[in-house]
Amino acid sequence: MIPREIILHHSLTADSKTVSWSSIRRYHIETLGWNDIGYQWGIELVNEHYEIIMGRTCLENGAHTIGHNDTGIGICFVGNFDNTEVPPGQWQSGIRLVRWLMTTYHIRAADIRGHRDFAPYKTCPGAKFDINLFRLNVLS
Repeated sequence: MIPREIILHHSLTADSKTVSWSSIRRYHIETLGWNDIGYQWGIELVNEHYEIIMGRTCLENGAHTIGHNDTGIGICFVGNFDNTEVPPGQWQSGIRLVRWLMTTYHIRAADIRGHRDFAPYKTCPGAKFDINLFRLNVLS
């Protein structure tokens, strides 16, 4: 895979304040029959702080966005952001991760997209996740 874009997702589940990344991985492998979790990165609350957790490597095709798995780095914000705002600590962790990915893979801010941009029947990364504001924060 040659990363050319970053695609943001949410898990559509409440973050239980314990590591649920392993539950998502287990679901993708055991229920969906994939060889690994579909995302390259996840951000979730572990104990009292947000952690950035690696899934597939950025050189492996993802399984997160049909038609973009061979070009897009998938980042899953663990939580349901149709119902609640992204917590500030998780938002800032996402900003740091995306800045690093942009620098590492020479990705433009315009190429930070939401899953909903490619699947209009979805709200992902959530109706309350402002992608334009996220892009601006990444650049500031």
